[in-house]
Amino acid sequence: MDVSWEDLGWERLGDGVGRRRLPVWDATAALVAGTEGVLLHDTGSSLREGAELRAQAERLLGRRVTHIALSHPHFDHVLGTAAFAGAEVYGAVGTAELLAEGAARLREDAVRHGMGEHEATAATDALVVPRHQVSGEWTLDLGGGLQVLLANVGPGHTGHDLAVLVPGSPVVVLCGDLVEESGEPQAGPDAVPRRWPAALDRLLELGGEDALYVPGHGAVVDAAFVRAQRDRLAERFGVS
Repeated sequence: MDVSWEDLGWERLGDGVGRRRLPVWDATAALVAGTEGVLLHDTGSSLREGAELRAQAERLLGRRVTHIALSHPHFDHVLGTAAFAGAEVYGAVGTAELLAEGAARLREDAVRHGMGEHEATAATDALVVPRHQVSGEWTLDLGGGLQVLLANVGPGHTGHDLAVLVPGSPVVVLCGDLVEESGEPQAGPDAVPRRWPAALDRLLELGGEDALYVPGHGAVVDAAFVRAQRDRLAERFGVS
């Protein structure tokens, strides 16, 4: 029996494009499917979430995830990656070294936010770092004429923010936590506040006025929302 995106709790955004808001931390994971490849944007907070995303992707599309793009190196977006054996993993330049050296910090952060110690340890012990590091822009051909753009638009929310532009009607921009809808953007110790507004300017340049902008947490927004958030961040951090 055919299954729809909605049947599995996903929001369909376009032809072969959908996203799911994961429980607990409301982090977004998104799928982009071409005729030959399937890209997953972020992998969840644990091996359990990663395995669930893998199973749902295979049920929806009838094939496995071939590429993973990690939006930034926070636990709720990267700790499910080990569930996707064989996938090519991409991150902003510097992400691989940060994850390789910071597994203990990721574990501590996950536990501090309420994850069980055993689950956090299992995920960080199996941590997968990006093989491919994006310093500017990287085009992935997923087949059938679908070419998605990976863009290192940061720093901002972190020092290593990677967005994904999916062409189509509408254009979809996967923003990670550079954009948040369900609360005010979080500026932790690894944020680069003075550069954050410029990162949002770059997102708007990539997507344009009619794109769907998918935040790392919360509902899909439009360009006006991103621009307003950019202006609030500029005021908050004293940036013109």
